[in-house]
Amino acid sequence: MNNRWSIICIMMIFALILSACGGVKTTPQVSQETVSVEQSIEEEAANPTPAPADTPIPEGPRVLKVAATANITTWDPVKSFSTEALYMGNFYEGLIRINPPSASERFTPLLAEKWDVSEDGLVWTFYLREGVKFHDGELLTAEAVKKSIEAAKDHGGASFIWLPLGSIDVVDDLTVKFNLTYAAPLDLIAASLYGAWIVSPKALDAAAQDDQYFEAGIEAGTGPYMLESYEPDKEVLMTRFDDYWGGWDDVKHFDKVLITITPEAVQQQQMLESGEVDLALSIPLENMEQFKNKPGVTFYEEPSLYNYVGFFNTLRKPLDDPKVRKALSYAIPYNDIIKIGGQGYGIQSRGPVPAGVWPYSEEVPQYTYDLTKAKELLAEAGYPDGGFELTLTYAAENQAEERLAPLIKDSFAEIGVTVNIEAIQFNQQWEKAKADPANAQDIFLLLYWPTYSDAGTDNLYSMFHSSEVPFFNLSYWKDEEFDKKIDEAAALTVTDPKKSQQLYTEAMTRLVDQAPGFFLYDVTAVFTFPDYIKGYQYNMNYPFTTFFYPMYTE
Repeated sequence: MNNRWSIICIMMIFALILSACGGVKTTPQVSQETVSVEQSIEEEAANPTPAPADTPIPEGPRVLKVAATANITTWDPVKSFSTEALYMGNFYEGLIRINPPSASERFTPLLAEKWDVSEDGLVWTFYLREGVKFHDGELLTAEAVKKSIEAAKDHGGASFIWLPLGSIDVVDDLTVKFNLTYAAPLDLIAASLYGAWIVSPKALDAAAQDDQYFEAGIEAGTGPYMLESYEPDKEVLMTRFDDYWGGWDDVKHFDKVLITITPEAVQQQQMLESGEVDLALSIPLENMEQFKNKPGVTFYEEPSLYNYVGFFNTLRKPLDDPKVRKALSYAIPYNDIIKIGGQGYGIQSRGPVPAGVWPYSEEVPQYTYDLTKAKELLAEAGYPDGGFELTLTYAAENQAEERLAPLIKDSFAEIGVTVNIEAIQFNQQWEKAKADPANAQDIFLLLYWPTYSDAGTDNLYSMFHSSEVPFFNLSYWKDEEFDKKIDEAAALTVTDPKKSQQLYTEAMTRLVDQAPGFFLYDVTAVFTFPDYIKGYQYNMNYPFTTFFYPMYTE
């Protein structure tokens, strides 16, 4: 099991998403002539396509205007592993899409109309939708799927998700078979936000010859929108793909989506309130309350894949003692951390698996804020008055961590433990934690989320499984019993999910009991949309992507 995670260290890119690559203004090489954002919209408004006599004629192209923080680190859909997922999810599609936990069906067919799996979980067969076109005119075939996934496994930004994959067989033009080396939930993998896009084979061939091919502002997906133009650090203009297999409603749906890249959440709120944009995807948490009962808007409060975790450095005294770690876990003011750090938008975690994500379980215990119990455990461990110092680091760019770190410091002081807080950029924090673990920080705060909707093979494994070279296991904890349970559970996810859940629950219970880390809160996603925007569908499994295709105005 260890070998299949030998390259999971690439997940450090997750926490670097706040960085963005600049560049020159680019224009994509699509089949139609591209022009500036303003000129394109003005010309189409002046010369609308004639509509049938019985259809109302729209006043030019329908343009959805959006403010978002998401910048572009790459236009290469294979290498993509950052915030450009906002755009990729509208240009590209996977074989299937996982639905929100509340949905009646677990998956929505996309490029695959149906699929099946062998009893041993080793062979997955997908049957493709007929007549699907890529934006460059190529037809979707099983060979195109094979080529895309092989590229994703070979050099993808999230290549590690394909480690179970042994080989791919093209059965016929519309049937593709995946052969795994061990049973794994390929449906979840194929529905991943990262690393499972199906790309035009012609574009993949061009990228093989020139690794900067996509960076010229080219995309080659099957999705509802195409990239019309892009100005680095400023804006992205999408235009509808007329041959999209899902079809279009010429009266209701948006012909174009203009996204203004706006890093400051306060500025996004100002743009929304002034009518400059229809949607602002990031509004300051402390200001969200004012939208709850505001006329003309819909306020969303939903679960998310994100949760806040703290690691104790188990290589350093006194944190090598489980009693000390448990004592400190009892000394954390969880409710205050949610109220102040998360501005009230969160629920206390049950281990590192967020609620609503496999293999979350209500049976996993939680610590409560109990200073009396904390003092008792410290006394049992030989520290009746505390009397030691700890260094806590957090990512300076994370405002929630900035708010919650002092709460931990103040509470630990109540049991005689001094906490020295260091706010440093995440990349520096990461380097410090990895360079010399035995002399690194005592406490490391981290915001984490799984690459796809399996927090067993991601969160539990990535953050707490033993390894000679730890990846996100910044507690440096090694526990054979925990390792054995999650390894066995992962192998049973497909063939015996009930047994798998039982093993994962036992493993998480041991994790909480041994306390190599502490588990603060699962983040509640909050956002607001104006009432005239219809059709929005929240999906916690795609935290960086807003799917614009279902949206419309009446």
